[in-house]
Amino acid sequence: MTAAAPNQRHNGSTTYPPSTAPGSAPSNPTVTKLLGSRGIASLTIDTGPLSGQTAKKNASATEPSPTISTQASARTKRGRWHTLEFRLYFLVFAVMVPLMVYVPVRLSTPSNPNYWSYTDHLKPGWIAGRLRDDSDFQYRSFRDYVPALVGIMGVYLVLSKLFTLLPSSTAKYTRIDGSSSSANSATVRPNRIAFLSVFTILFIFALHGFNSLKLLLILVTNYGLTKALGGMKVAPVVAFAFNIGALFAVHWNDGFEYSRISPALGFLEVFKGLLPRWQINFNITMLRLVSFAMDYHWAKCEADAGGQAGRAMGEVERQGTEPTYQQRTRLTQHLEEYSLSNYLLYALYPPLFIAGPIMTFNDFASQLRRPCRISTRTVVRYAVRFVVSLLTMELILHFVYVNAIKDAKAWVGATPLELSMIGFWNLIVVWLKLLIPWRFFRLWAMVDGVEAPENMVRCMANNYSTLGFWRSWHRSYNLWIVRYIYVPLGGSRNQIPSTLLVFTFVALWHDLSLKLLAWGWLITFFIVPEVVARRVVPYSVWGERWWFRHVAAVGGVGNVLMMMTGNLVGFAIGTDGMRYMIQQLLGSVEGVRFMVGACATLFVGVQVMFEYREEELRRGIDRKC
Repeated sequence: MTAAAPNQRHNGSTTYPPSTAPGSAPSNPTVTKLLGSRGIASLTIDTGPLSGQTAKKNASATEPSPTISTQASARTKRGRWHTLEFRLYFLVFAVMVPLMVYVPVRLSTPSNPNYWSYTDHLKPGWIAGRLRDDSDFQYRSFRDYVPALVGIMGVYLVLSKLFTLLPSSTAKYTRIDGSSSSANSATVRPNRIAFLSVFTILFIFALHGFNSLKLLLILVTNYGLTKALGGMKVAPVVAFAFNIGALFAVHWNDGFEYSRISPALGFLEVFKGLLPRWQINFNITMLRLVSFAMDYHWAKCEADAGGQAGRAMGEVERQGTEPTYQQRTRLTQHLEEYSLSNYLLYALYPPLFIAGPIMTFNDFASQLRRPCRISTRTVVRYAVRFVVSLLTMELILHFVYVNAIKDAKAWVGATPLELSMIGFWNLIVVWLKLLIPWRFFRLWAMVDGVEAPENMVRCMANNYSTLGFWRSWHRSYNLWIVRYIYVPLGGSRNQIPSTLLVFTFVALWHDLSLKLLAWGWLITFFIVPEVVARRVVPYSVWGERWWFRHVAAVGGVGNVLMMMTGNLVGFAIGTDGMRYMIQQLLGSVEGVRFMVGACATLFVGVQVMFEYREEELRRGIDRKC
């Protein structure tokens, strides 16, 4: 277990790694030229405000304003990159990272005795004459639709532009603008509501055909319940009960086929749209329905208590500064903003409808009324990141067939090193197959002028804290969970019970399966050691001792092993596959010897992760994960 929760505050003091003053580390001119003023820290995606708000004005939940520890900033500490210790670590990296690539590539060639047992999962590729791993249905579905999605995105943006040219007396929403004028002079786009209404109707009908009527029925029912019960104590219970019940019902009944409801309705199955299984996307939509219900409930409570819902947000806007993410999310809107039209536009907003990221209703309504400014440079840089991620996935699918090996269970006779690399690279594939669609849809929203939270903050392999990992993985979902479940359940006052309930909900929300339920409980169990260690060995007490960083790294190794175990069970090989892997890794002398070497290598990796976060802090970046 970790000696302290990395990058977390404990009783007003920092925990490991401690922050240091910005600019205290010497700059490498070559690194600065290649990566910019933030140096190597710029490799992690910037989750800060897209609209150019200053750090002082933007203490947002998406990206907290750069925080410098008062204790650490007094000590102008230099980085460890050029010390003998880290030069030895770099030597380990120089040997182990190429080996970690070589092993799965070799397993993906005919020289592997198990090669022919998984070749039916491979399809002709387009890189260097290689076959391509086409075994992952979830990513294959997105990959096959990329040309169509890009086309729809293009049509959406062109029509959006054409609508702004039509005569209108209204002026709502913004376009991308690279200028640096103040927040209260955003470039307007007339006819925004009219355009969104028309395109959303066409978009949803094209996706789900007449099945969209079922979706609309659920949305309208949720709206009616929300309006009728908002402000009452029973409202949150009803909101969750109705939406969770609807989620289970549509999946249990496979979307409620019209012909099963009544033979007379069979004619509605003539057109089911591009995505006939409309219930698949309802998981994301259900979160928006709960968000609307809870945000309206809190606004109604505020109004019923003698306050004025939306007054605080109105005061922020009158100051002439852009509301921060935190303000847009937490401050209530005027009650009239919780209208049926705004609700439907929010729940069905085309760029984010299929897969997110997830925005709260308050945030969306705020941006609908008062737009953010997103620079062209920001959008272009994000688009480049998306393309690089997409090409990285293509390279992996053409040279590393670990997903096909996993599906075919073609690991008989594999060495402990080979087994571990099959597991590790399967997690990389899981990370990328989620990251790529999320970044595409967030990019679409950005081009449309909407700031949505970034879902993936760090690479899967750049995590040593269980708590930090879940802050950076599916971040918008994490923010939703914290706002609507974790905090109402008591938050840190009831950390373990709240966490157990949260991950039970998360597992059931993903799928009604024992595998994911086991995953949720495993994750909760694996979080406990770090929570305990944070309290028993806090940085504020022991952080100055020479041994603390190394003890924390040992704890980080344990966290990495536990997180890999939990996620392999939930999203890759399942409980049976994990049982086989553990038997092979710990059931022989060779396996134990390998695990000792693997833990030593992970220790080096965690030390580098520590220093990387310190480098971020030296650059004024504190990502809390």
